[in-house]
Amino acid sequence: MSASPSRSRPPLQLALLIAVLAVAMQALLVPLFAAPAANLAPRDLPIAVAGPAAVAGDLAGRLTAARPGAFAVTNLPDAEAADRALRDREVYAAFVVGPDGVALHTAPAASPTVAALLAEAAGQLSAGRPVPVVPVVPADPDDPRGAGFAAGFLPFAMTSLLAGALLTVLVRRRAARLVGLAAYAVLAGVAGVVVLHDWLGVIGGSRLAEGSVIGLFALAAAATVAGPGTVLGRPGIGLGALLVFLVGNPLSAVSAAPELLPQPWGEVGQWLPVGAGGSALRSAAFFDGAGAGRAVAILAGYAVVGLLLVLFGRRAGATPAVDNPAAAERSEVVA
Repeated sequence: MSASPSRSRPPLQLALLIAVLAVAMQALLVPLFAAPAANLAPRDLPIAVAGPAAVAGDLAGRLTAARPGAFAVTNLPDAEAADRALRDREVYAAFVVGPDGVALHTAPAASPTVAALLAEAAGQLSAGRPVPVVPVVPADPDDPRGAGFAAGFLPFAMTSLLAGALLTVLVRRRAARLVGLAAYAVLAGVAGVVVLHDWLGVIGGSRLAEGSVIGLFALAAAATVAGPGTVLGRPGIGLGALLVFLVGNPLSAVSAAPELLPQPWGEVGQWLPVGAGGSALRSAAFFDGAGAGRAVAILAGYAVVGLLLVLFGRRAGATPAVDNPAAAERSEVVA
């Protein structure tokens, strides 16, 4: 039997190696978490300008000139069309030109950060004159800044990562692993609605839709850990943790908006479980599901791939097998 790495290296050498690896990981993780938050700014942020063509076109030109590359402007005929675009999650805000001047219609439920940023931009464009702000899709009154929503969503990622890892390490039968993932998803959906909707009051849509999204995210995140873990063992668990939390969380823009992050990272984050889950839950909680299609499809894709890896992975119970070949043989028999 070969000696383990910890026994083959002198203790001092091993201690220094651990210290170097920890600092190297720290050097990678600090900018990954801090850089997106420190560089929040609009980048092709979808907004609308509504009103008579000539006046609206002039205002759109002023917006583009004031902040080049910041806004992706859509021209709409009137306030009704602008409000419809807000409710459908097609734009974050709309500058509406009317008989009394310009008003800003916003959707704070989509991103309170963006709503505040655009209110500031409106004041700059009007040379300091007050611009009426109409919250067409307001944030929950118990969470006007969206901090509770963002902070409440993070534990779903952490517990899903933990559930996927524990099911991989401790449960050897593939069928039992699948049952565990399904049970976790259902329970996470129910508990999530009870806590976020009924207790904290930070979301206020359909309980069924909210619970379904939370359960789908929980399944997708846990399966993203359990699937690779089934096939690759501990390295697979690490890969899942990387996608779900270490990279997925800072790029998720749950507390802001993907268009505020440096690109292409804002878009990349929406293709990872946490970003897609946050976007889908916002749609379910505040927009009657509008704009959730892509996010739900992404979550379903992660869930399906992870479950298939658990079901058909050749090395079911791979993590215990790394340390105990005999256990691997027994695992394959019972699986």
